[in-house]
Amino acid sequence: MISALNRLVDLVEEHLAEDPDVRGLAGALGTTEYHLRRMFSSLAGMPLSEYVRRRRMTVAAADVVRGEGDLLSIAVRHGYGSGEAFGRAFRAVHGAGPGDVRRDGGPLRTQPQLRFRLTVEGSSPMDTRLIDRPAFRLAGHAARVPLIHQGANPHILRHIAALPEEEHLRLKALGDTEPGGLLQISDGVDPDGREGSELTYLHGVALAHDTAVPDGLDSIEVSAGRWAVFRTSGPHPQALQTAWAATATEWFPSNPWRLRPGPSIVATLERADDFSTATCELWLPVEPA
Repeated sequence: MISALNRLVDLVEEHLAEDPDVRGLAGALGTTEYHLRRMFSSLAGMPLSEYVRRRRMTVAAADVVRGEGDLLSIAVRHGYGSGEAFGRAFRAVHGAGPGDVRRDGGPLRTQPQLRFRLTVEGSSPMDTRLIDRPAFRLAGHAARVPLIHQGANPHILRHIAALPEEEHLRLKALGDTEPGGLLQISDGVDPDGREGSELTYLHGVALAHDTAVPDGLDSIEVSAGRWAVFRTSGPHPQALQTAWAATATEWFPSNPWRLRPGPSIVATLERADDFSTATCELWLPVEPA
């Protein structure tokens, strides 16, 4: 995977004025576009699209400062169909328009070319198990919410708080298969992991494939497959978010598995009354790499 990510970075540099053919590269390297994008955003701390934009504008800024041609020619050379589109992208990265930078020589914000390396740090072993599950369904109350990387997601908290206590109890009684208990389910997550991008959050339970979903509940059908289950314990949600990040930085680069499309599921096994600490299981759908 580290080699695949570095090849992706090379591909970006070779075709900087174009959108990289991530699907083609992933197929040639024996992985999937979904997994490659997820690993890139997790390890780089930004979506691939944002990295491409920053690198493109870093190289374009050199042309602007050197005065190599008019600004429209530079815009076209770097993949933009108009000076206006180029100017918006340039200002978003550098904080000033290309005309101002040509006149003043700055300000400029440089995005260095990324290189990925696997560093062995002797961190604590991850408590992980692999489990095969037949098809099942998830049922509960869904909402569209923005992705937030750090801290509690207030949109999810409001969604859960709006459900009456008796509904929580009703949901919990409905669950009849693993993962057990009330679940926090994220589906349709942007493969690039862009903060602020929308996903479907479902507060609900797991049902056997042949269990009917009661009226009034939303549902997600989950195909049969293998899951990697990571157990976490400690301050909530920090311990869970740290483990989630470590799956990308430590577990996937060191194990012959890759993410496959599907929902991610968090099952809370134990928690403090105020939810300041919790023991959780993070379920991620995987397949052989």
